[in-house]
Amino acid sequence: MSEIRRRYDPEFREGAVRIVRETAKPIAAVARDLGINPGTLGNWVDRDRAERGDKEGLAVDERVESNQLREGCRCSAVSGGGRRAG
Repeated sequence: MSEIRRRYDPEFREGAVRIVRETAKPIAAVARDLGINPGTLGNWVDRDRAERGDKEGLAVDERVESNQLREGCRCSAVSGGGRRAG
């Protein structure tokens, strides 16, 4: 049986997260009211908390920057920029 993936527009996501944040209702209850998977809403809430600095971890823009730096290090190592003197 194949899985059907639904797409939610940004306004819907933001509204759902706002409901959780402002009402302090459990994620499962809000997800049930909106007819979405609790895991999906939980991911949105986690991402929002990280972006607001309410949760440990990197915000989205910090994660992008980290990945770019990591990729740059990988490229310089491959091109020989990371050779040791000796």
